[in-house]
Amino acid sequence: MTRPATGLASGPVPLLSVRGLARAFGGVQAVRGVDFDIGAGELLALIGPNGAGKSTCFNMINGQLRPDRGSIQLARPEGPRELVGLAPRTVWRLGVGRTFQIAAVFGSMSVIENVQMALLSHARELLAFWRPARARHRSRALELLAAVGLADQAEHPVATLAYGQVKALELAVALAHGPRLLLMDEPTAGMAPAERGALMALTRQLVTERGVSVLFTEHSMDVVFAFADRVIVLARGELIAQGSVAEVREDVRVREAYFGSGRLHGAPVNTERAA
Repeated sequence: MTRPATGLASGPVPLLSVRGLARAFGGVQAVRGVDFDIGAGELLALIGPNGAGKSTCFNMINGQLRPDRGSIQLARPEGPRELVGLAPRTVWRLGVGRTFQIAAVFGSMSVIENVQMALLSHARELLAFWRPARARHRSRALELLAAVGLADQAEHPVATLAYGQVKALELAVALAHGPRLLLMDEPTAGMAPAERGALMALTRQLVTERGVSVLFTEHSMDVVFAFADRVIVLARGELIAQGSVAEVREDVRVREAYFGSGRLHGAPVNTERAA
């Protein structure tokens, strides 16, 4: 059985602690008193049926929405930092990155220019018009592109990339400011099964190497079951279950939330982690 649905990780101090998170839109309670933790270096999947409150949680964590109630604390060397009330830009500078369901890259620029723009922003150099931008942070941009397998595409226009390559570029852009926590909203949406497995295997490799934590939403259960360290489940805005992949897959409340009855299926993608 899944552990009680408190959503709280045990062990070392978590990187992110969410407590009592709530948000309503008019008469609709989108999120109701949600508690969960994200551990350092953890890939935590946030799943649930449509309308469960996943996107609302994401938008509150990165500052796009302000909760009606609750606390979102990010561990810092000097002590926990409350994120509620901070602008998205401030949350980003504190080390919380994000990728989106629809890739947020500049199609009119080259591949390397997209990464350079992210590095310029992190270095607060976007307004330094007197300095040629094309040469700035080029070596670091190439390192990031090499890490996601796009070094040979550096000078190509983004418009020439395949969709899976665009998502890999978005990952390089998200890593440009050295985030401690990466929020990935439906990272494999619109991708073929082989592309999904490749992108998530790359994500796991990169975050392991860099010690980054990841919170990701995903409708593809094969991705969740193959790559998540732990899973939390929302339904109707409430946290109904949390635990390992095996625990959540067999949880009666989770099966009922998705199907009303029956099993929660998901064929593992072809990766070492799924084996």
